[in-house]
Amino acid sequence: QVQVVESGGGLVQPGGSLRLACAASGSIADITTMGWYRQYPGKPRLSIALITKDDVTSYDGSVKGRFTISRDNTKNLMYLQMNSLKPEDTALYYCNAGGAWRGSWGQGTQVTVSS
Repeated sequence: QVQVVESGGGLVQPGGSLRLACAASGSIADITTMGWYRQYPGKPRLSIALITKDDVTSYDGSVKGRFTISRDNTKNLMYLQMNSLKPEDTALYYCNAGGAWRGSWGQGTQVTVSS
């Protein structure tokens, strides 16, 4: 398992940008897939962006073209660049590894998009 800590959330106006960071407790170089997830109140946590160790990415249609996932294996960091934010992006955002590497879920970081 991998332990992660999310940061970078906050209040932003529609159309604005935020960059979330995910700091891992150890090396992520060998973790096949890492991802960002978000959760609306009372709803299941959903995957929105995934990235493999070879930098192959995939996105949920709701964020594709607006969000960019990246990872820096030398610093054990993962990022989610969020542009053109919409009110419907308001949620708790989490990072984690996929598959066998999956660890416990952290507290997430709150993103609120409102004017």
